[in-house]
Parts: sequence; structure tokens; C-alpha cells
Amino acid sequence: MVAPHDPAEFRTQLRAWLESTDLTPPQDHSLESHMRQFARVQRALYDAGWSRYGWPEHAGGLGGPDMLRAIVGEEVVGRRLAEPGPYSMLEVLAPTMIDYASPELAAEMVPKLLSGEEQWCQGFSEPGSGSDLASLSTRATPRGDQWVINGQKVWTSFAQYSHRCILLTRTGDADTPDHQAITAFFVDLDSPGIDVRPLRTMHGVDEFCEVYFDDVVVDASRMLGKPGDGWQLAMDLLPYERSTCFWQRIAYLYSRFDALIAAVKRQGAAVDNELGAVYLALHTLRCRSRDTQHRLADGGRLGPETSIDKVLLAGAEQLLYDTARDLLPGLIELDEGEWRAEYLYSRAATIYGGTAEIQRNIIARRLLGLGKE
Repeated sequence: MVAPHDPAEFRTQLRAWLESTDLTPPQDHSLESHMRQFARVQRALYDAGWSRYGWPEHAGGLGGPDMLRAIVGEEVVGRRLAEPGPYSMLEVLAPTMIDYASPELAAEMVPKLLSGEEQWCQGFSEPGSGSDLASLSTRATPRGDQWVINGQKVWTSFAQYSHRCILLTRTGDADTPDHQAITAFFVDLDSPGIDVRPLRTMHGVDEFCEVYFDDVVVDASRMLGKPGDGWQLAMDLLPYERSTCFWQRIAYLYSRFDALIAAVKRQGAAVDNELGAVYLALHTLRCRSRDTQHRLADGGRLGPETSIDKVLLAGAEQLLYDTARDLLPGLIELDEGEWRAEYLYSRAATIYGGTAEIQRNIIARRLLGLGKE
């Protein structure tokens, strides 16, 4: 199959393929089931070529503009064939590997992620080093042609299902400035000395993990970039997190908005004002994210302005689930179903990926020039 690179025609053909292909997810809504379904969908998309468009040929892709990837994600996640969490790791970590790994390593590994053969995770946050990422303390010490890693990561999404981890470590001596002392590695999670411990959160899902590294040996060929490039890698990762990943999550939120409308109609309630406010928030977010997508597609570098996207996403997500709680009495409090789990998860929308307070500080200082006070 050779798909057109024109986004509109690409979407038309993709929709036709999705409608003729049975990728119906199972009724089991457990995290393990979501991960199996994601791998199944990725395998089908890869074999048919769809998930290879928008990726460079030297890394196993079929070329074409990045926008094609956004279309695939929007259609797949918007139809709820795959959940946005696992899908987001694909869009964050594959570009990072392509940009920072050696060409040989990227060519070997990226197709494994695109095809669903493997799942990867991102080892950034640590206890006491979440928002202040530059203060991380997991250390990599050189030993000949190898590095020995010791430390702990936390809030590592899907680590218990992952084969590899893009890991930030501290290198250099005590006099090296924080931002120049961070180095990234691509680590196999079955390496001796790695202990993955799932964390069960209040929404009842063990999506996050603690990961411990005890004298873990990593070959120097698995370094991403050069010593000290880790901070720049982390900064370059953000545009992918806040462009294509956000676009997919917006599609997911629209699908949940449609489900909310259907549930409210079944109750025979008339609540135009409340639902209208949610629609306005989602539409504003989508318009902003569309602009971000096009700037990235045109070769622009994304910077602090993506903090606006993050604030709008968090606000729209929480408003959607707050409205579901208000319009469907007892559903959140008494029913152990999807709405309850998603409502509880939405409480973290203003925390994960950079807290709302930090995002607003970035907007104030770096975009509006308001200074530090």
C-alpha cells in the first residue's frame, strides 16, 4: 500500500481501512488489557504501513510529513481503539531515539516500538526531583567502555510492561553545573540490578512505577548523544509531548464528551450551559493545538509557548470530568466504572508533565516578560 502524503486524502484512506479492519478492543478495561490492545493495534497499523508514515526511512519509516502521524493517532485514539497513555509514549520516545541515538541503534530499535513488538518508558522524575528535573541524583559512573548506574526513578509510566527505558542520569564531577551534568542512556529493563515496583494510585490503576538501579551496567554505545546532552534531550522531548501527544489526547477527550452527552440525554436532562462550557474549553484547546501542530510541521521549533497548550489541556480535562460528576449524580461516587477512574485521574492533569503553577510562571516570565515576582 502506498498512501498519499496529502493529509486530507491520507485521512480518508486511513478511515476506510479502519472501518474495514476489526480492531475492536476487549471489554476488559484493566491496564494489562489496554497494553495488549495497544500492541495489537500497533502491529496491525505497522503491517499495513499506516504507523510507518511520518517517520524517516532510515529509522524504519515510510517518510512523509509528521502531520500524518498526528492523523493516525487522532483516528485511533479518538475511536478508542487504543488508550492515549500508551500511545503517547510512542510519540515521545521514538523521535528522541531518532534525534539522539546512533543511526545504527535507531534503525534497529525504532521499528520495534512502532510495530508494537516492544514498549518503552521514560525514566526522568525522581523523589524530590520532579518539577526540578535538573536536581536529579541517579548517577552513572564510567568504567572502561561501560557505565554503572545507581539510583531511583519514580512516576515511570508503564515500566512494568516495558522492554527499554530512556533514562536520565547525573555524570560529571561536583563542580559541573546541573544542566551540563545530565546524560541520557537507552537501558534494557531486563538488565541485572533493575527492580521495577508498580505504584497503585487513587484511581485504582498501577500505571506508574518506582524503578531502582543497583550497579546496572550499560554499554557506552547506549548513550544518547554525548555526556552532558541529557538536559537538552529532555527539552527537545517536550515539543513532541505537547504537540502530537496532546492532539491524540484531545481526540480522546472529545470521545468522552460525546459519551457524556449521550448519558445526559438518556436521563432526559437539559443542561446546555454546562455542556456548552465544556465544548468551548475543548474547542479552544483544539484550536491552540492545531496551531502548534502546524508550526511543528512547518519546521518551527517549539518553546515556552507550549506551556499555554498544557494549561488549556489540564483545564479542559478537569472541566469535562467535573461536569460529568455534576450532571450524572452518584456516577463518580458510587460506580466503580470508567467515569470514576477517569475523574480521579483527571485530578493529576494540573500536575503531570509540569505543574500548572510552573506552566503559568513560564508564561508570565518567558512570554509576557513579567519578571520573577
